[in-house]
Amino acid sequence: MESNLKYDKHVFICTNQRVNSERPSCGEAHGMELVAAFKKEIKDRGLNVNMRAQKAGCLDLCETGPSVVVYPEGVFYGHVQISDVLEIVEEHLINDRPVERLRLKFDRPV
Repeated sequence: MESNLKYDKHVFICTNQRVNSERPSCGEAHGMELVAAFKKEIKDRGLNVNMRAQKAGCLDLCETGPSVVVYPEGVFYGHVQISDVLEIVEEHLINDRPVERLRLKFDRPV
């Protein structure tokens, strides 16, 4: 079956920053560094034709940030560190196995 999706996998990394707020924000917790790390890893592996990583606004998961979501599966990750990027790319993006230790679980569909 042929897909009409432009990308096989699309990674959105929250980079939202709050000014003068007690609520945490992913952008202040290395959101842009995560964007750069995902883009570099995807490009270095030659995956950038079928996969894309990009910054996103607030994913409304601030307390579990930095937050990342991978589509088309809609898998959300929380507390993502730069050191987790390689594992997410290898396991989820390449091998279609979400990284369970980082995966956020919800009581209801997001």
